[in-house]
Amino acid sequence: MDTVHFITVTGIDHYYGKTPFEIGRITKIVKEPDNPHDSEAIRVELPFIGSVGYVANSANTVYRGTASAGRIYDKIGDYAYARVFFVTHSSVIALVLSPGEVEDGDAEKKEIFIVDEEAEPLSGEE
Repeated sequence: MDTVHFITVTGIDHYYGKTPFEIGRITKIVKEPDNPHDSEAIRVELPFIGSVGYVANSANTVYRGTASAGRIYDKIGDYAYARVFFVTHSSVIALVLSPGEVEDGDAEKKEIFIVDEEAEPLSGEE
């Protein structure tokens, strides 16, 4: 994708909660054009688990600074991917990745914020 889009994954408590989400994990986001509740619904899924939530699409569920399902719906094909960046008490914030970035093995090149948990703290930081 040419533009960086962060999304909010909501509804996780209706599935497995926060358990399947960890920082860096890549999820698949899939359009659901026949969804009776939202014509712009985008389902979030993980391999071997299935559905784990939806891309938020209302003012009440979209975190500030993230894009709604309606905003990214026409920017992705039938599906795309999203890398988990933050896990909150009730939602997940993830970076949208194109299929080419993941399926071609380039997902690791799309590193915007890197946290090296084994790195020594800089002087003055602890």
